[in-house]
Amino acid sequence: MSDLVNIIEKEIKGLKTKAVSENIGRVVEIGDGIARIEGLSKVRSSERLAFPGGVYGLALNLEQYSVGAMILGDFKGIKEGDIVKTTGELLQVNVGEELLGRVVDGLGNPIDGKGNLKTKTKYPVEKIAPGVITRKSVSTPLQTGIKAIDAMIPIGRGQRELIIGDRNTGKTTIAMDTIINQKDVICIYVSIGQKSSKVAQIVAKLTQAKAMDHTIVVSASASDPASMQYLAPYVGCAMGEYFMDLGKDALVIYDDLTKHAWAYREVSLLLRRPSGREAYPGDVFYLHSRLLERAARLSEKYGGGSLTALPVIETQANDVSAYIPTNVISITDGQIYLESDLFYAGIRPALNVGISVSRVGGAAQTKAMKAVAGKLRLDLAQYRALAAFAQFSSDLDQATREQIEIGKRLTEVLKQPPYSPVPVEQQVVILWAATNGYLDAVPVEKVRDYEAEYIQYLKLREKDLLATIAKEKNIDEKITAKLEKATKTFTESFLRKVTKENK
Repeated sequence: MSDLVNIIEKEIKGLKTKAVSENIGRVVEIGDGIARIEGLSKVRSSERLAFPGGVYGLALNLEQYSVGAMILGDFKGIKEGDIVKTTGELLQVNVGEELLGRVVDGLGNPIDGKGNLKTKTKYPVEKIAPGVITRKSVSTPLQTGIKAIDAMIPIGRGQRELIIGDRNTGKTTIAMDTIINQKDVICIYVSIGQKSSKVAQIVAKLTQAKAMDHTIVVSASASDPASMQYLAPYVGCAMGEYFMDLGKDALVIYDDLTKHAWAYREVSLLLRRPSGREAYPGDVFYLHSRLLERAARLSEKYGGGSLTALPVIETQANDVSAYIPTNVISITDGQIYLESDLFYAGIRPALNVGISVSRVGGAAQTKAMKAVAGKLRLDLAQYRALAAFAQFSSDLDQATREQIEIGKRLTEVLKQPPYSPVPVEQQVVILWAATNGYLDAVPVEKVRDYEAEYIQYLKLREKDLLATIAKEKNIDEKITAKLEKATKTFTESFLRKVTKENK
C-alpha cells in the first residue's frame, strides 16, 4: 500500500492521501483488453476511467479489493503500475446530423477519411429505456419496400422486429433494402464483427442508391477489439435516440447480435465472471434486453419521435431454439425467419411464412395493403403444405391442383431481386391482381414478365391511379372499378402476346 501512496504523492502533489486514493488507482494486471486495478474505492459501475497516453477504459467489475476494467481501444501501451484516474462521467458519444453520411467506429470516431466531426452534442451510450407513460402504441408503417414483408409481416415505426436465419440467407440484404426504401427516416446501420471489406461494399451500395445521405454506419469490424464490438450497438442506439428525442423517426439495424454476444462473452470470461449455458455469462439476456427496449414510439407530449430496431441473429443449421436466438425472440415484437432451403430453391427473399410473425400486425399497415394482403398469408401457407403433400401423390383432386397453381403464382409475385425496393402503391396493385385471379391463366414462368409490364402499363396509362393509391392509402369502390378495368385490359393483351409467342 505504501508503494501506491508514494506513486499518488508523486502524481498529484498537495492533495491529501485519503482523498487521492479514492479517485486514483494502479494497474496490477493487464492483458487481452482487460485491466485489473487496485484502489478506485469510489468508482462507479460503467464509469469512464483515464489511463496514461489518452486511453480510456470502462469500469465493469467492482470487486472488494480491485476493479476490472475494459480498455477502449489500444491497450498495448498500458503496463503494470500505471496510474488510473476516475473521470466522474459515464461513457458518451457524439451525435447529431453531422454524422449523416459518415462511417464511424465503435466509439463514434470517424474512420472514413472525411475529416473530424464538427458536432458538439454528446449522448450517453447507456440510457434507461422510455417508460410506459412516455410511449405510444405502434401504428405508423415502416415500409421496407419488400412485398413479402410489407404484405404479411408489417413493421411499424417504434417496433423491434428480428431478422433471423442461417449464414448467407439474405439477412443483410433485407436490412439494406429497408434503408434504401426510406425517405423520411434516419437510418443507423451497426456492423458488428464483420470483415471491413464487407462493410466497404455495404457503404458503396448505399452510396450508389443515394441512401447514405440519411444513413450513419457504425463499424466494429472483426479485427477490432472485443470491447469495440461490445459497445457498437449501444453507440448506434444512442445516435438513433438523439433523433427520436427531436421528434424524428429513426431506424437502427444491429448486424448482428450473435457476434455481439460472442464479444460480450469474451469480455466477461476475461473478467473472470462465471460462465453458464453455452459458456455465456448469466446476464447475457440483460445485454440485449436493455439495448432493444430502447426502441419505442413516443407520444406527442414527448415529441412523437420513434426508434425502430431491426436486430439480426445468425442461426446454426436453422436452429431457432439455441440460447441467443430464443433470448432475442423473447425480447422482440416478432421475427422475419429466412430459411436456407427456400433460399437455395431460388425463392428470395427466402421467407418462411409459417414461423415469421409480426406482433404489431395490421396496426402497422395501410388500409390498401390490408385489403389486398388479407388472405395472402393463408393461401401461401396452404400452398406450402399442399406442395409438400403433392410430392408423395400424383392423384390430386381439382381443388387441390388449383390451390397449388395459385400458390405457385403468388410465390413468383413475392420473389424480388436484392437492392430493388418497390413503392407501396406498386406492391398493392400487383398483389391485388394476384389475389383476384388475374394471374391464374398466366404461365408460371411468365409471372415476373407480367408484373414488370403491368407496372409499366399502369405508369404510362393509369398514372393518376397509382398516385391516388399512394396518397389515400386506401382502395375504395371507385379505385377498384378503375383497377378492374385497367387490369382486365392489360391481362387480355398480355395473354394474347403469350399465346402468339407460343405458336
